[in-house]
Amino acid sequence: MFRKETGILYLTLVVFLALTMWPTGCAGPCKPVQSPVEMETEWQITPEARITQFNWKVGEHKKQPSLIFTVGIENQCDKPQRYRLNIFLLDSDKASGYLVPRKGKPPVLAPGKSATVKIPFIKTVELPKNLLVVVKTVGY
Repeated sequence: MFRKETGILYLTLVVFLALTMWPTGCAGPCKPVQSPVEMETEWQITPEARITQFNWKVGEHKKQPSLIFTVGIENQCDKPQRYRLNIFLLDSDKASGYLVPRKGKPPVLAPGKSATVKIPFIKTVELPKNLLVVVKTVGY
């Protein structure tokens, strides 16, 4: 039923695929931006919030090349809060915003809890030299 040659063929195929995908990865065209030193960032963060994560990568969003920021926000207040996050690419006059958390009943972060959001800038693939990040509380 199962021949030795078939088993060797399958094993060779698996090893070949593992070795070819390992250096490149199989996640697709997303790659991290390599030059964070050249970017000057201005932060305007409310005292009720703390940034726990701030990353960016060049990838695709809805099949369009995009600069994608990943931002984590933690509630530093003793009561539930909702936040408005805005990122401004000052060199290219582009901006994007996001409510954190986006959903929920009610849509708030409990004290000490955090949430992570991804903000894409569609058709933007270059990291700006000047960036402004604003986090404000939103009354709920």
